[in-house]
Amino acid sequence: MEHHKNSNEKSGITTGSVSTAASVAALLTITDKSPEVVTIRAPNSELVVEIKETKPVSAIKARATVIKPTYNDPDVTRGIEIISEVTLTDNSGEVEITAGEGVGRVTKPGLQIPVGEFAINPVPRKMIIENVKRYLPEGKGAVVKIIIPEGRKLAPKTMNSRLGIVDGISVLGTTGIARPMSSKAYTDSLRVQIDVAIANDYYDLLFVPGNIGTRIAKQRLIIDDDAIIEMSNFVGYMLEEADKTERINSITIFGHAGKLIKIAAGIFNTKQSVADARREIMTCYAGLAGADCDTLKAIYECITTEDVIKILDEKNLTTDVFELIADKIVELCELKFNIKFYAVIVKMNGDILNPSRIKDIPFAWK
Repeated sequence: MEHHKNSNEKSGITTGSVSTAASVAALLTITDKSPEVVTIRAPNSELVVEIKETKPVSAIKARATVIKPTYNDPDVTRGIEIISEVTLTDNSGEVEITAGEGVGRVTKPGLQIPVGEFAINPVPRKMIIENVKRYLPEGKGAVVKIIIPEGRKLAPKTMNSRLGIVDGISVLGTTGIARPMSSKAYTDSLRVQIDVAIANDYYDLLFVPGNIGTRIAKQRLIIDDDAIIEMSNFVGYMLEEADKTERINSITIFGHAGKLIKIAAGIFNTKQSVADARREIMTCYAGLAGADCDTLKAIYECITTEDVIKILDEKNLTTDVFELIADKIVELCELKFNIKFYAVIVKMNGDILNPSRIKDIPFAWK
C-alpha cells in the first residue's frame, strides 16, 4: 500500500496526515459515500491517501480508519491504525478536535500544546481543520475525534514520557511527509526536551547519547528526569540548540565511552556511518598517557571500547586515558559554545572512568 510516492523508499506520511485523511474520509462517509482514497492538502503538497475502512455510525456520525504507511525508517508508528470519528454539528463552519484512546495528554509545560490538552500538534490540528472544512455541508460544523488503538502500547517506545505526555502517543508532523530519523523532524523532536527542561526551571542539564546513558545516570545520580536530555547522535545540533536559548548554566556530557570518545576528536555527529574513529582515538590518547608500542598495537586491534578498557586496566592506564579524553571533550565544547561544560565517561556497568573530574558537576551522587 503506497500512500505517498516515496513511502517505500525515503519517506512516508506523518501521523498528522493520516489523521487528516481519516477525518476527511469519515466526513465524506456521512455526507456522500465511503471513499477508498482521499486527497488532502498538506503544508507543501497534496497527498493521496488510501482508506482502509469506513463505517457509518448514525445519520450524523461516521468513522474511518487509515493505516500509516511503512517507509525506510525505524519509526514505531509505521503500520499503525489511526481512526477518526466525525460528528456533524449545527455550529456552522466550526471544527472542534478532540481525542480518545491512544492519543497522549500533555502534563508538562514547554511543548507546543498547553498542559491538559491532547497531544495533537499545531500543524496536524490545522491540517485536520482546514481539510474537513473543505467538505462540510452548508451550515454545519463538526467534532473530530482521533483514536489510536495501539497508542498506549507504543508510548513507552517513544520519548513521550520524557516530555510529560501520558497515556498515548502524539499526533505529529510539520510538512505532512515523514522522513527518516536523520531529518529535521527527528532533530526537532530531540530539541523539544530542552524546551521542557527550561519551562520546568532546569538550567543545569545532563546530556546523554541515549537509553544507556539515561539508565546509568538514574542509577548513579540524584537527578530529575526533565534534566536529562537525550541527544542521540546529534551532539553538535543539540549543543547548538541549547546554546541558542542563552538560559542554560551548564551541561554535563554523560555516557558510555563508545559514544563520548568521538567528541574528543571533534566529532559532533557520532553516528557510526558518519564517523567511526574510536580505535584511532583510543590509541592516540593511550599514547599520550604513556602506553608502550605493544599496548598501542593491542588497542588498535580491538573491536569494542570495552575491550580497550580491559587492556588499559591491565596497564593501570584507564583513569589517565579517560581523564585526558574528558578534559578534551570539555575543551572542545567550551570552544564552540558559551556554556560551562563537564564530562563524565562510564563503562557499561556504570563504573566512572574519569573519577577525579566528577567532583564539580552540579548533580549529587547516590
